Amino acid sequence: MKGALILVVLLAGVVGLQAVHERGGGRPAAREESLLYVRSPEAAARLALSYRSLLADLYWIRAVQYYGGTRLSTDPDRQYALLYPLLDLTTSLEPRFNVAYYYGSTFLAEAPPGGPGRPDLAIALLQKGLRAQPGRWEFAQWIGFVHYWWRQDYEQAAAWFGRAAQFPNAPIWMAPLAATTLAEGGRRDSSRLLWQQVADTAEDEGFRNEARRRLLQLDAMDQIDRLQQIVNGYRQQRGVLPADWDELRRAGSLQGTPVDPTGVPYRLQAEGVTLGPGSRLFPLPAERARVR
Repeated sequence: MKGALILVVLLAGVVGLQAVHERGGGRPAAREESLLYVRSPEAAARLALSYRSLLADLYWIRAVQYYGGTRLSTDPDRQYALLYPLLDLTTSLEPRFNVAYYYGSTFLAEAPPGGPGRPDLAIALLQKGLRAQPGRWEFAQWIGFVHYWWRQDYEQAAAWFGRAAQFPNAPIWMAPLAATTLAEGGRRDSSRLLWQQVADTAEDEGFRNEARRRLLQLDAMDQIDRLQQIVNGYRQQRGVLPADWDELRRAGSLQGTPVDPTGVPYRLQAEGVTLGPGSRLFPLPAERARVR
């Protein structure tokens, strides 16, 4: 009975603080830290008693809301300072919360403005998951992905893929994946191979969808390269950049307005061809070299 009362008080506090926050129309940086409620994973575990899984669910929901709200914010100085602490609390309360590890690490690694650009914290979260579940090869694989996709550290990526391949239950394609990464790291066809494996084998449907989105990003990067070649050719011939896609159509270089794989028109700017506003493929990943 006492445990249930403590949980009710905790939930009431969370809901109350969130309501005040929403009425305030946002979270000024000075108040941001106060919204974490319980900052210590150890303290949260003690307070939760037998309700740890339920409280973990609540912190996970809060983490997702926090990430989404921050990403959609129009504040140019937006920060993601609470994201890792919220994920740390979630996974301390429920160490087998696999979705929190996978999606949480993706949130953390995503480059600004789509995320905090903290692949180091993404790796730390996944290593925490690996300590909690030493037999789960997927965590080792995903650490390799973070090194590959967000850090462009192909030696470390290959090392982690090799480590994942040594797990007794790892799929047979993990070992050649490590060798391919070491030999061809940074090539888009290698990146496609990695994401295609996730799209084909991931347990979670949402994660498979995310892998498919990453594959579309790679397609968009190829398209942007080809469009940029057309733009550069026009500039070399005429000495000026085309004003818009219509000008390239009139010159016979294009047949229509080019769109990305999701159907959103590309934007032609002085600095080059980019994704159009509102594209769900934004932001595209950074590349060490523009190679395929």
